[in-house]
Amino acid sequence: MAKIMPTIQMVLEKYPKIAAVERLRMGRPGAKTVRNALVNVKRLCQMAQISFDEPYSSLTCKRLTRVLDFAGREGLQPITIWSYMTSLKCMFARWTLPYYADFKWQIPSVELPSYNRLPPRYVRPDNAVLAKVKAWYNALEHSPDAREWVAATLMLEFAMRNGDVGALRWADFRDREGQITLCYTPHKTSLTSGRRVAWPVHHDIWTRLCVYRETCHEQYLRRGKPRKEAWHSALVVPCAKDVFDRLNADLRTKKIFSGSKACYELRKICVDHVYQKFGAEMASSISGDDIRTMMRYYADPSQPNIGDTRIIDLI
Repeated sequence: MAKIMPTIQMVLEKYPKIAAVERLRMGRPGAKTVRNALVNVKRLCQMAQISFDEPYSSLTCKRLTRVLDFAGREGLQPITIWSYMTSLKCMFARWTLPYYADFKWQIPSVELPSYNRLPPRYVRPDNAVLAKVKAWYNALEHSPDAREWVAATLMLEFAMRNGDVGALRWADFRDREGQITLCYTPHKTSLTSGRRVAWPVHHDIWTRLCVYRETCHEQYLRRGKPRKEAWHSALVVPCAKDVFDRLNADLRTKKIFSGSKACYELRKICVDHVYQKFGAEMASSISGDDIRTMMRYYADPSQPNIGDTRIIDLI
């Protein structure tokens, strides 16, 4: 039987089905990854003025270049366009080819436009902005919703991402020889490097978290279970998305940070300060990111922080 050239619509319909089968076999791609890929590829086609009814071979480098022109006119960030291009590549990753072969599809390789795919390096906030962040954070201790202080603390003190904060459970705080340690695997690395984070919790922070757990968290306990078991499995920040929506809006209103993910800047501040004080290895340990990522985005050779030092004294 001769192979056929599928339309873009045919691929969009089949991809989530084969991804579900592959997930049962290998544990990935995740459902959210698949949803994002579908949305991004549709946006990519719309920007390039490519109809879903056209054959897959219509995704030529020349036509995809229109996306870059569109992005320039609309002021879109290069990292956004790269995410669309990456989604297109994901839909034709190596694992998909045997499935498409079963459909008797002819899948030619796609040549993508070349451009700088790396996001810009981290721009360190000046002291005035950091002072505002510190004042804003301290004021959260008096918030009527104690979850706001907890969510901000997990980002600013432990470099956690929003999604990881929302999934964190009290069981992830573990007693290691008398030292409470935050232990979890960041979602971003769970299916790639599998890097885990095990970071000691400051005594003062743990004391406040315990007070929060005892006095402000009672309503979220699951009934019918012993108290210790209920705490063990409960979320640390229930309904975290609502909390982050408020924190993001507050940071924008106070003109401390802008953008829809203003809270994410708290995580960056944490990583950057650990990097400056303790180096790339410790920054990698608290964030769960690869050490090369730390050096790429946070290293600043023009600002050494070792002070007045003679190398001969270190020998």
